[in-house]
Amino acid sequence: MEYISPENIPLNSTRILCCQCAVPIEANPSNMCVACLRAHVDISEGVPKQATLFFCRGCERYLQPPAEWVVAAIESRELLALCLKRLKGLNRVKLIDAGFAWTEPHSKRIKVKLTVQGEVMGGAVLQQTFIVEFNIQHQMCDTCHRTEAQDYWRALVQVRQRANNRKTFYYLEQLILKHKAHENTLGIKPKHDGLDFFYTTESHARKMVDFIQSVLPVKSQHSKKLISHDIHSNVYNYKFTYSIEIVPVSKDSVVCLPKKLTQQLGGISPICLVHRVTSTIHLIDANTGQVCDISSTVYWRNPFNTICNPKQLVKYIIMDIDILKEHEKKSFPGQGMVSNKHVLADVWVVKESELGLDVSPIHTKTHLGHILKPGDTALGYNLGDSNVNDTNLDKLDRSVVPDVFLVKKYFGERSARRRARNWKLKHMAEELHEGLSSTNDDYNEFLDDLEEDPAFRQNINIFKKEDVVPVDTDEIDPTLPRITLAEMLDDLNIEDVEMSEV
Repeated sequence: MEYISPENIPLNSTRILCCQCAVPIEANPSNMCVACLRAHVDISEGVPKQATLFFCRGCERYLQPPAEWVVAAIESRELLALCLKRLKGLNRVKLIDAGFAWTEPHSKRIKVKLTVQGEVMGGAVLQQTFIVEFNIQHQMCDTCHRTEAQDYWRALVQVRQRANNRKTFYYLEQLILKHKAHENTLGIKPKHDGLDFFYTTESHARKMVDFIQSVLPVKSQHSKKLISHDIHSNVYNYKFTYSIEIVPVSKDSVVCLPKKLTQQLGGISPICLVHRVTSTIHLIDANTGQVCDISSTVYWRNPFNTICNPKQLVKYIIMDIDILKEHEKKSFPGQGMVSNKHVLADVWVVKESELGLDVSPIHTKTHLGHILKPGDTALGYNLGDSNVNDTNLDKLDRSVVPDVFLVKKYFGERSARRRARNWKLKHMAEELHEGLSSTNDDYNEFLDDLEEDPAFRQNINIFKKEDVVPVDTDEIDPTLPRITLAEMLDDLNIEDVEMSEV
């Protein structure tokens, strides 16, 4: 054994030999060196070296007992705080440092390196570093469990429309995606004449009802059903149902207004065209060019139905057209607002199926004088030969009802135009998109309406489409109104961020 000579000991320090290994050390209350002290005393004895973290794969959140689920990224401060809270004996020592030790990302393990200090043997302070391993186990949270349970819901929003096409629901889908109104939805199911939205709380369902009322002309009703009742704590368990009915009119439909409503709208003609349906119903009169907006409150106070829908459109050939001058236009005191974007004209048309036969052209008035010329093809309704069952139409004089009501110009087959389309829309779910319509005719017509009407696409996000099929330019009609993605974004006044891939 080696002894320390008195001359080698500093005058200002006291040296002793370790009681275990006889190594010269400075005096301390335990009379042992650090190596022997660590061999005999473990200050991390009360801290578990292994623990368990519960992770939900559905929403990617971790369980923070007793019932809170928090979002934490790998090796983040939030995850480190969650791991430290899971260690029960950590309050017995003083935590100096904590950090993550690297582990393989797919090992379902998280290693945390801890540095602690503790007082041992009469006041001696010992510092120790060790690693705690956390095993990740999968457990479904309550929210995801309710989502997986198909029959579990507390509130239901039923959206219905009694119309012959689904273009209104495609428009509603894009508005929901843009404003992220479906974040709290448990599930969405397509029905025969609408959609069903399921929610866990009444407040989330009410929020969806308020959103739909702000973007479409609707009326709503609600009811509740008692599921259970605790008489001791006076707690009631209800299921709430909200019924929303969208006005049964759609774009490019012809309606017949009640007489009382025409007087309220500035003397507009009873036979009007539905120019657009957004938060209000936009109507236009082909005889005078007068336009008006009908809110949901006004509509349900004086309801009316469509007398012709877009599936009944007939092709007409323009034989002659005469633009009306200002003094020839019909005007009267108290007349409502007149459109400046449309031009009134007298036209003479013949059915495309009767072209070449000995038939006389049919005279009518139209608001499409700015885009029609002799030889063009237009789509319209044959009101003279239609058998319409409508009470408002039966009360009108037949001289007021035109024989032909032109709706829009026809540009020929659009298959090549649709293949060359370099933009697309998002969808909430493919099964929902397929459930809205058995065919793609309504959806393709909805996309065509977006291209032709800049005001209609202002509230919709457009996305870039990479896989565009090359189309021969000779195959596309040069008279077709084509629009590119850049032109759409200019109309929407948004940046290139909206051009990102879906």
